Amino acid sequence: MAKRDFYDVLGLARNASDEEIKKSYRKLAMKYHPDRNPDNKEAEEKFKEAKHAYEVLSDAEKRDAYDRYGHAGVDAAAAGGMGGGAGGFADAFGDIFGEIFGGGRQRGGGGGSQMYRGADLKYGLEITLEQAANGFDTEIRVPSWENCEVCHGSGAKPGTEPKTCHTCGGAGAVRMQQGFFSVQQSCPTCHGTGKVIPDPCTTCDGAGKVRRNKTLQVKVPAGIDDGMRIRSSGNGEPGVNGGPSGDLYVEIHIKQHAIFQRDGDDLHCELTIPFTTAALGGELEVPTLGGRAEITIPEGTQSGKVFRLRGKGIRGVRASYPGDLYCHVVLETPVRLTDKQRQLLRDFEASLTEGGEKHSPQSKSWTDRVKEFFS
Repeated sequence: MAKRDFYDVLGLARNASDEEIKKSYRKLAMKYHPDRNPDNKEAEEKFKEAKHAYEVLSDAEKRDAYDRYGHAGVDAAAAGGMGGGAGGFADAFGDIFGEIFGGGRQRGGGGGSQMYRGADLKYGLEITLEQAANGFDTEIRVPSWENCEVCHGSGAKPGTEPKTCHTCGGAGAVRMQQGFFSVQQSCPTCHGTGKVIPDPCTTCDGAGKVRRNKTLQVKVPAGIDDGMRIRSSGNGEPGVNGGPSGDLYVEIHIKQHAIFQRDGDDLHCELTIPFTTAALGGELEVPTLGGRAEITIPEGTQSGKVFRLRGKGIRGVRASYPGDLYCHVVLETPVRLTDKQRQLLRDFEASLTEGGEKHSPQSKSWTDRVKEFFS
């Protein structure tokens, strides 16, 4: 059975006001309400028909879609019964396709230009390891958009003003019928603003904003690590049509350090010592981010030995205690020896050989493993 025109259902002209639509619906609802007409199927159907017509015509967006495309623009049944209630199918798919095609979402109900949140911005800040460990305050200069001082953000030349877009009627979006689909997308004329500018401002070329650099204060917290970001709320791109500004994210990049490598809250460094110190032992001074520290080198220290200095690392942003400093021993082999030094080393090596395995336990163990491997 063909659906009746919604205006005919309510007994109204197509230019009826909102008040006339409400008044007509109330009259029909009281006449055909099921409580007043028990077991009357005909009255029940007329009540449902009036209710459906009112739900569409009392909503500015649905009414506009109905005026443009008829029942196909608002009725879920026209799309094969999908959706829940009048306009459910068209609205749901209109929103989805509208976002895909760049329409965005409208704010504030029916009509009016669309509001968009401004884009977020990223700024790379390179700092030293010492700065990351201790924290500091700094200033950065970032490119930014500000409202044009000439047109005060309107985009129109002084003495003129933007006009309501004739294509979308100021809604900022248009609906296109594609078979059973009612697709909403950004208005191609005003690009979602709902306004057109016949005489644009010459300072900003109608954009309503100009690009300028601005200086921001940034507090870098102690313990920040490479790749972490500091959020500066509202310092991104400005919003569109009164929408909120985006945020600025300051991304931290830590320069390579000459001595230390960072691993979370821990620090690592190489501790280069002469083989005589490794053999005889002794005291060595090592650098830390907080000053100097001493390490006792035991007699017979081997290359690769790791000394741990507790609490000499970095206290992370969310950590209660600082990390540790790990010093990795690297033995330095002497170079450019004189003839006398070479002879001394040969004599020294001979004395070690005469002493047997007790002087070179690791060498003996390695030799045994090699023999076992080849056997």
